[in-house]
Amino acid sequence: MTLRNARWLGVGIAFAAVLWGFQMPFRVYRSLEPYDNVELPPDWADKTEWVFARLMYPQHPHARFGRYYGYGAATTWLEGGTSWSQDYPRADRHFSLALRRLTRIQVRSVEQPVNLDDGDDVFNWPWLNAGEMGDWKLTLPQIAKLREYLLRGGFLMLDDFWGTEEWERFDETMRLVFPDRPYVEIPDADSIFHTVYDLDDRYQVPGEWAIRRGTTYRNDGAIPHWRGILDDHGRVMVAMSFNSDIGDSWEWADDPEYPEKYSALGIRIGVNYVVYSMTH
Repeated sequence: MTLRNARWLGVGIAFAAVLWGFQMPFRVYRSLEPYDNVELPPDWADKTEWVFARLMYPQHPHARFGRYYGYGAATTWLEGGTSWSQDYPRADRHFSLALRRLTRIQVRSVEQPVNLDDGDDVFNWPWLNAGEMGDWKLTLPQIAKLREYLLRGGFLMLDDFWGTEEWERFDETMRLVFPDRPYVEIPDADSIFHTVYDLDDRYQVPGEWAIRRGTTYRNDGAIPHWRGILDDHGRVMVAMSFNSDIGDSWEWADDPEYPEKYSALGIRIGVNYVVYSMTH
């Protein structure tokens, strides 16, 4: 990390500390996963420099997942148990633990679900993650809020969407967020792939579900893409791991049946994206 980047990292940390008092409190929702027994760490209420913020979103009418696995009745996205809560909260907490160990960033041990309808709360969380992007469909006010968040310096990591059909559902919302900004294939030389780790050798990261099936992808999503949307200065605002499942590489990082090489790459990508977002 350069001295200039370190200086900006310090500024970002100080700014985050000032904002702490205006953030929504920690809260827990149902997971889409067939578990709701993830233990709450003892230091869950610590005030820290960085928090894993997970974007909550309404369901697309053709979403792959519509309700919580463990309940017979359908639920709404405001209660959790829909697509935004895929991998949540285990992936969030595993990655937060890894980031704490691999960097000097002071990381909270629990995630923060963020609802774009909660006033200006999203602006308190400079890094957002979301998965199952073929399932989101934001409202027009949410679209406007997300656009403002990104243009004011926010960073959004999008993950776990596969093939043409899911990309097209994802694009229905994203092209309204930025109708005038193209998707780009992020080049290997971009600093987002070299901020902490040099990640020229990237490969498809399959979900645990794919490993069980003896494959690495679903639909026609055989080729991984590392796409982005840039601001006016060439900074990546939105980073998309299309045809990969980085969230599963975090969620299953402690499972001996999930290959270590995928978690190793997924965690390094996440670390780079976090540090990039705090220094660019």
